[in-house]
Amino acid sequence: MATADTIPAWITLFLGIYSFAAAMGELRMPGTWKGMMHDLEQSPGMRFIAGLFTLSLGAVIYLVTPWRPDDWLFIAVAALGGLLTVEGILFLAAGERFVTTGKWLIGSASEVWAGVSAVLGAGFIFVALSRLDTF
Repeated sequence: MATADTIPAWITLFLGIYSFAAAMGELRMPGTWKGMMHDLEQSPGMRFIAGLFTLSLGAVIYLVTPWRPDDWLFIAVAALGGLLTVEGILFLAAGERFVTTGKWLIGSASEVWAGVSAVLGAGFIFVALSRLDTF
């Protein structure tokens, strides 16, 4: 069970698992992320659901993370929650433009982005496990 001292580590662990698994999916089947962006571009309903989900997830992460200005992980996780909230707002307010920007960023280099995602995910997992005293 998470305590106030371990909440950011648990959030970091699950974000790392998500990031690593998503990267493995893209590396296993290149073009999946591009296809998802195409689906989002074509469907206002999917953009709305994505915006609602992202805004909600960001708000929850931000609200459950205790503020400890002396600990960088607490600050980073709270900031990540805030950024996810802003991303959700952008999805809801200007989803088609936001998705177009995302498609441009992914471009034809989805494998590169998947590699970056895998490295970040592994790093998040390592940081989380070191904070949870598992090593």
